[in-house]
Amino acid sequence: MKKIQLIFLFMLSSVWAFSQTDTLILNNNDLIIGEIKSMDKNILAIETDYSDVDFKIKWNGIKRVYSKTNYLITLSDGRRYNGRIRSLNDTIVEIDTYMPYTVIKFSAKTENIEKPAGDRVEITKPQLVYLKALDEGFWSRLSFNFDIGTNLTKANDFRQFTFNTALGYLADRWKVNMTFNNLKSNQNDTDPINRTEFGTQYNYFLQKDWYLLYYLNTLTNTEQLIDLRTSNMVGVGKYLVHTNKTYLGFSTGVNFNNEKFTGEESTTQSGEAFLGAQYNIFDIGDLDLLSTLVAYPSLTEKGRWRTDFKFDFRYELKFDLYFKIGTTVNFDNQPTEGASTVDYIFQTTVGWKL
Repeated sequence: MKKIQLIFLFMLSSVWAFSQTDTLILNNNDLIIGEIKSMDKNILAIETDYSDVDFKIKWNGIKRVYSKTNYLITLSDGRRYNGRIRSLNDTIVEIDTYMPYTVIKFSAKTENIEKPAGDRVEITKPQLVYLKALDEGFWSRLSFNFDIGTNLTKANDFRQFTFNTALGYLADRWKVNMTFNNLKSNQNDTDPINRTEFGTQYNYFLQKDWYLLYYLNTLTNTEQLIDLRTSNMVGVGKYLVHTNKTYLGFSTGVNFNNEKFTGEESTTQSGEAFLGAQYNIFDIGDLDLLSTLVAYPSLTEKGRWRTDFKFDFRYELKFDLYFKIGTTVNFDNQPTEGASTVDYIFQTTVGWKL
């Protein structure tokens, strides 16, 4: 009789837990109860009352999920929702939408992919690629990271300092990211080296993983004798692959340059086209590989073209810390007189992300 009472109390407490909090059932049938914070790059973070830090679990290691939290949700085919999620079985997840969000329509015949308030959408688990809890308001939509590195040698009094940071905000239909990267190097009997880059990018999301973009970028680079280059990029992009293992995206458009070179009194204006590609692999343990390549064929200066290439190798540590190895290569086949056609930097840094 006592055993039956204990089983009954356990079932009652389980029902109460399911009704009050988010619940995960893992592939090995373990049960985790808490508050789901996010899911991105195949990693779900859940906060529990019995842990000082959030648990992080692979999305494909979860059998079922039940939540009454409202989320910003992104699917692999580009659909975006605000709503709640719950598993119908081991493979199907239901999204209960609660707010209508309309995307741009280019013709009267185009049907919105999103459904109006109150509709329920059934998807398979691999289709869900992004979750972000919205109950915390403005702060829950922010992202932030920074990393620093330094090199010191007694020979020639060599000193080098690297600092990189990024701040982002994700809304229902758009996102904005600001980045700042700085490298300073000093050495006896050598001119100081400085490379400073600041960028602000705005994306507006359309249907089927298309998006509009605007990117404002400023660059100072002593190696290529650039006192200041200001670039204004306007274009369109699309994610061709968008899963819990990787994403691959392309973008294209036009770029308007305003350049001031060392030793020149006036600035130079030019127009360019651009074609960019970004490839990110992240479902490889604690590793995250990100590469970006952008080509700029000139529209106003005959025969000139530039390329920017970036590659980051990041290893996730505990407590949201990470170790990063990164390289950046800038090429200009018609640099100003006395400047290098190629400039590159190689960095090893340690950082923290929100």
